[in-house]
Amino acid sequence: MRVVIAEDDALLREGMAALLGNEGFRIVASVGDAAGLLTAVEECRPDVAVVDVRMPPTFTDEGIRAVIRARRIREGLPVLVLSAWVEQSFATELMENGTSGIGYLLKERVGRVEQFLDILYRVARGEVAIDPEVVAQLFVRKQAEDALADLSTREREVLALMAEGLGNSAIAERMTVTDGAVHKHIRSIFGKLDLAPDDRSDRRVAAVLRYLNATGG
Repeated sequence: MRVVIAEDDALLREGMAALLGNEGFRIVASVGDAAGLLTAVEECRPDVAVVDVRMPPTFTDEGIRAVIRARRIREGLPVLVLSAWVEQSFATELMENGTSGIGYLLKERVGRVEQFLDILYRVARGEVAIDPEVVAQLFVRKQAEDALADLSTREREVLALMAEGLGNSAIAERMTVTDGAVHKHIRSIFGKLDLAPDDRSDRRVAAVLRYLNATGG
């Protein structure tokens, strides 16, 4: 199986190349940036690509942009995307741009050789393979987003300021409203998030945690 690896970390890149080579894969190109990936896909016609999300020059979304273009150059090219952490927008964008031959794996899993190889083989066969931790975190975020859906714009603003660590008076000053108005908004937030008074937990903290889960903060 012909493989292209696109990863800016030379140590990880060469490590993956050695690992896959030992497993019988043929590494047709090993590059450190998005431009190199696109050139390799066009010239080497790989069967599968392993691509880092963040690469030079900005280390933001070059990998995702390159994957989308690469799958246009070589239609349906199976791609396993690697990321240091769960990035919801990138995972969602990948799914929107193809329903087969896509994988999303946290980099920490590469050292778990059997799991890494299993997902790579599945992707190469045209399957969609998503790291279980990615699925779990995206599910939690979706639940949190749904929980915030009923909040008004004003209530979301109050909750965002709570997440910054501001107390009621500081929130009132920032929003140019009364302390009473802030208290009313917070009480409504607790009600809509189904956070009843409980000696075992702080409702304010619980509300902020839901907000951070929903926003990826």
